[in-house]
Amino acid sequence: AFPFPIETKTLPNGLRVYVVGYDSPGLVAYYSIVRTGSRNEVEPGKSGFAHFFEHMMFRGTPRYSQEAYNDVIKSMGADSNAFTSNDLTVYHILAGKAGLPKIVDIEGDRFQNLAYSEPDFQKEARAVLGEYNKSASNPMQRMWEALYDAAFTTHTYKHTTIGFLKDIEDMPNQFAYSKTFFDRWYRPDNVVLLVVGDVRGDDVFPLVEQHYAGWKPFAGKRPAIAAEPPQKKERRIALGWKGATLPQLLIGFHAPAFSTTNVDVAALDVLAALLGSQRSRLYRKLVLEEQKVDSLMAANEHYVDPNLFMMHARLKKADDLRYVESAFADEVARIAAEGVPAKTLAEELAHVK
Repeated sequence: AFPFPIETKTLPNGLRVYVVGYDSPGLVAYYSIVRTGSRNEVEPGKSGFAHFFEHMMFRGTPRYSQEAYNDVIKSMGADSNAFTSNDLTVYHILAGKAGLPKIVDIEGDRFQNLAYSEPDFQKEARAVLGEYNKSASNPMQRMWEALYDAAFTTHTYKHTTIGFLKDIEDMPNQFAYSKTFFDRWYRPDNVVLLVVGDVRGDDVFPLVEQHYAGWKPFAGKRPAIAAEPPQKKERRIALGWKGATLPQLLIGFHAPAFSTTNVDVAALDVLAALLGSQRSRLYRKLVLEEQKVDSLMAANEHYVDPNLFMMHARLKKADDLRYVESAFADEVARIAAEGVPAKTLAEELAHVK
């Protein structure tokens, strides 16, 4: 199904490299994928560190200070950024192909030789707290936190990617633990390099071997992640909000982990489109015809471990909350009982693909 050629190589230290060439003359994208997200934050009181290292990885090394790293990126006219999710942390650079040797140099250096002082660590920890406080001004952030806290009793999906507030507030005191976290997860056996664009394996593999071959895999045993037990009854939370806001409804159902063989995953992807797209019956009913809702969505995001199938609506009146919740349930029951017209299903399948 994937239309582009893929070249792969695994170094003796466990680092996997994928090269995907396609017609993008003179351009290359370089992704460093750390297979660690908030899911891997298993120690009590230590949530938020995967996201925290998304910040810290730009702090520099003995060879390339933070300023020197930024100067290299600017001199190439490149774009560099990163993001963190439940399951992984991704660092990415988009640049001209001529800059590839320098990119492999600076990325290999910072993944192996990241250096930061305790004052730098504490400064960045306070910046993360500021980011949390900014996000907390949106009631949706509070809803996500409450939903996941209620839906998970054991698994680390219980906390959102940014972490529990109490852990973020304590983060400036966790300098020693930050070294443990980095040593445990930022290792070649837990990282994947993905290089995409106007490149071939012959352009990439020798450079990676030159700059990453000396990187040592993790010698210890990484902590296991506890499985979430089945939920036996509904859990419901009502949240207030001090400021002015429209009422919102957020519903989560436990759903299977991502799989290329479990058909339920694909079926839930299609169900999300049938419930939440702007062409869905539910959208026409609640948003266009009755105008009780001004925003509606359903989503089946893909995760390493079982997570949640989501439905969300922003209402115009709080009195309609029960009505909208019932409308969600009725539409799911209707689809289960009646099925979907072949034409509609084909259209949604084409969109989901």
